[in-house]
Amino acid sequence: MGGSVVLRLAEERGGQVAGIVLVNPFVSTNRKELVALPVLKHLVPSLKGVVNDIKKPGQDEVGYPKLPLKGLAQVLELWKVVVPALGTVTQPLVYFRSTVDHVIDPSSSATVLQHISSTDVEERMLENSYHVATLDHDAERIVTESAAFIARVTAPSGSSA
Repeated sequence: MGGSVVLRLAEERGGQVAGIVLVNPFVSTNRKELVALPVLKHLVPSLKGVVNDIKKPGQDEVGYPKLPLKGLAQVLELWKVVVPALGTVTQPLVYFRSTVDHVIDPSSSATVLQHISSTDVEERMLENSYHVATLDHDAERIVTESAAFIARVTAPSGSSA
């Protein structure tokens, strides 16, 4: 959900956002069963939580044991606002995407990268991490490359940071 919120912020406050860093954002899906979510959320309060999609042995993600379906439905409602407005996103973007992600499908990548209007876009593939890449083998790479990106997009004009 964090990626959707960040993109919405960029859509609404574009001039105040110097750049965008996304790591495996969830902004769309090809999962057909989610079509039933508007009704299902009234019948089933939650499903088993999705945690620990991490390739690195011994690493643990503290997460929720259950996924509330009403909350998931709200995420999908947010997409109805965020996705149609992606064309207003003109900020520089670095998009980190795990090549193997057991939580979200590649449709999110296509949705973002094909619809934003930014001309400064980099998709960086994470070959050694699953969905929770910030706790996985590629964590240090994400931090280092994000810091370099942030320094670049926030540098004063004419600076070669």
